[in-house]
Amino acid sequence: MTYVCDACGWEYDEEKGAPEHGIAPGTKFDDLPTDFACPICGVGKDMFSKA
Repeated sequence: MTYVCDACGWEYDEEKGAPEHGIAPGTKFDDLPTDFACPICGVGKDMFSKA
């Protein structure tokens, strides 16, 4: 599943993770910490939508 930041368009793909931001491949979006913020613009998880 892929999630897209509504503010800047950055995509989080659960299969790929975001190793460059310390998130291992296979990490589910729901399993990201509650204080997770978009690494590009800084908005919270509530500002992401399923792609």
